[in-house]
Amino acid sequence: MGLVILADVLPSPSANRRPNDPTRPTGSPRPPRYTAAERAQRVRFRRALSLMAMTLVVPGSAQLLAGNRRLGLAAFRTWLVLVAVTVAVLVSVAVDRDLGFTMLTEPGLLGVVRLVLMALAVFWAVLFIDAWRLGKPLTLAMGHRRAVVAVNGVLCLTVAGTLLTGAHLMGVQKDFITTMSGDGIVTAATDGRYNVLLMGGDSGAGRVGLRPDSMTVASIDADTGRTVLVSLPRNMKGFPFREGSVMDEEFPDGFEEDYLNGVSTWAEDRPELFGKSDQPGIDATVMAVEGITGLDVNYWAMVNLEGFKELVDAVGGVTLNVRQPIPVGGLGDDVVRYIPTGTRELDGMDTLWYARARDGSDDYSRMARQKCVMAAMVSQLSPQTVVRNFSAIADASAELVQTDLPVSELDTFMSLAMEAKDEKIATLSLVPPMIDTADPDIDLIHEKVDAAVQRSEEPPSPSVGSGGRKKAPTAVTGGSLGSMSDGYAANQAQDLSAAC
Repeated sequence: MGLVILADVLPSPSANRRPNDPTRPTGSPRPPRYTAAERAQRVRFRRALSLMAMTLVVPGSAQLLAGNRRLGLAAFRTWLVLVAVTVAVLVSVAVDRDLGFTMLTEPGLLGVVRLVLMALAVFWAVLFIDAWRLGKPLTLAMGHRRAVVAVNGVLCLTVAGTLLTGAHLMGVQKDFITTMSGDGIVTAATDGRYNVLLMGGDSGAGRVGLRPDSMTVASIDADTGRTVLVSLPRNMKGFPFREGSVMDEEFPDGFEEDYLNGVSTWAEDRPELFGKSDQPGIDATVMAVEGITGLDVNYWAMVNLEGFKELVDAVGGVTLNVRQPIPVGGLGDDVVRYIPTGTRELDGMDTLWYARARDGSDDYSRMARQKCVMAAMVSQLSPQTVVRNFSAIADASAELVQTDLPVSELDTFMSLAMEAKDEKIATLSLVPPMIDTADPDIDLIHEKVDAAVQRSEEPPSPSVGSGGRKKAPTAVTGGSLGSMSDGYAANQAQDLSAAC
């Protein structure tokens, strides 16, 4: 065993003996290199190291050989069971990947694994300490004794520390799943697709209620995971609600009371219309989005834009091409500085203002910049980054997202995300010049949405360029390529990766 090599490295008690004594007569027998006592010291040292090595490789084996056999047998049997369970789980996950996602999203199972890892850390540390005792350290030479203590300490800290770190990550994952998931009703895919409404909530100073200032429907193929992102402008007016809904009964001729982002506030002021609903504002917004797009929304998720900056910081920032100076701080006199032009690695604060700034720009250029942020995070957020910053990401995400997605459905969406990890994400923005947001042509919108969904379900064509869009304009307005009259390049892109 590798640890026994230390016995040949550390000096023995007779290390100062001269190997060749010039006073020894020629031809006389060479004296032994080590005395019997010294050889016994080396044997005891090797035995002590071997007992610790055995505990590292097969817990309980040291006790079975030289100590409490009952303790050793219990540890050995526990080790065999854990090895068998681990192998069975790995084989099962290799055969059925969805099983792995189910296990990672089951809070009860995560809690059990966490407790098991914590118990293993303590039990294994006890075995190492007992193995040190069985090595009879008081019978060792001082140098050997110190080496055994050091090796035992390193093994205890390494093994127990690794297990406790795993227990911590299980706890983080459990809390993340519990906090992130909602209590909504499980719904089936409609026409083979799951439709999830993603909203960016803004309740800053001067605002009345929570206004979802950005709204995007992620329409996901239930088999392949291919996704279409349909972005809706917050300033749309005159739109219908889902037929037969509460809001449709209130506004049969369309919503003219406010913009699309004002539907939530209107509904929050009239909770009696929505029965026992805890989220009348979100319910009304879902009805509006369904009426506009023609898509049945299965679930929703509200992203806190203020908390978004914590997520960006957790992943180490985002690299963006800043085409025009972007104001930070608000409008007019509230602007405190500008993000300079050029390719910049932005922290959470600057990324948030890059996505939400309105001073000197319009809502559509802001939508274009938000799409650029989305594209950058999708392309730059690698699995290695997620693993390396998992705890920070989980903490930030817990404060970031509110959703009605049931915990039982998390594994389904994780599996779909893995299915589509190499697929392009299609995009459609319902903005000028294609759509007049003051008087939207709903039939045209439904036609465009259906076409985008149909394109996403078709196999990739080698004749289609990676851009999936017209030649980008040269004008830059509000920090984005294009203008309100001619359209912004990011809003016109059919492929998220080519949006910016």
